[in-house]
Amino acid sequence: MDVQGKVALVLGAVKGIGKGIGLDLARQGARLVLTRHDWDDSFEQMETDFAATGADHDILNADLRSVKDVQLVADFIRDTYGRLDILINNIERGGWPTVHGAYVEDQWDLEIETTLKAKRWVFDSVYPMLQAADEAVVINLSSIAGIVGRTGPAALVFNDGYAAANRAVATLTETWARMGAPHIRVNELMLGIFETRHAQGTRGWREVLTDEEKDSLIDHTLAGRIGTIEDVVKAVNFMIKDAPYMTGTVLRLDGGFTLAGETVPPMPKGIV
Repeated sequence: MDVQGKVALVLGAVKGIGKGIGLDLARQGARLVLTRHDWDDSFEQMETDFAATGADHDILNADLRSVKDVQLVADFIRDTYGRLDILINNIERGGWPTVHGAYVEDQWDLEIETTLKAKRWVFDSVYPMLQAADEAVVINLSSIAGIVGRTGPAALVFNDGYAAANRAVATLTETWARMGAPHIRVNELMLGIFETRHAQGTRGWREVLTDEEKDSLIDHTLAGRIGTIEDVVKAVNFMIKDAPYMTGTVLRLDGGFTLAGETVPPMPKGIV
């Protein structure tokens, strides 16, 4: 898919990974619909940065946990463009065990509603616009919390509800790929430990984790470093532009975090 002139909805674009993806699509000539809700201290910078790209864009304030707000976003896209070519389903909220401590009901509900429920209702509301496009791409962003859960070094940053919600995202990805075939490709980008998302740029990393705990997360990653926004942008571009035969797939981008818990021992001498 050539991004130039395509209509793209990017959720959670006020900062971090969502903003990075949105800015890259803007530079490629996409027409953007961007959502934001909290982090209002970053609103002005968001507006400045997207204006600087010169791309057509609209910024909508929407609480995507609310089905009513989700429908308002869909109505805007329908009334303005009549179609949607790209959906970056980047909406999540994970409560760090090291920050929030033991679960309370509100924290569990927030993680399920944001990480799972919102993704489902957004897709449902824009599905008719995706069908109206000549070809369309949906990318669900998720986390390796759905694989590793609250275990090992990951127990510092992944809560149970967040892990459960992310495991369920794969079911949505597969169902939507079947629904959209053949002209709507739906894939999932499962992220490991990334800056602005469980690492640098987060309150937990700055204020809570000790240097030893930070090192434990990096040492558990085969790549030996934290992932960057640019790593995500490159993967998203691949999925949009260079993978026309890929749909219903979960692409894990974690620097080898999920593999690093086991070592490869030397080959035994054998007895033959």
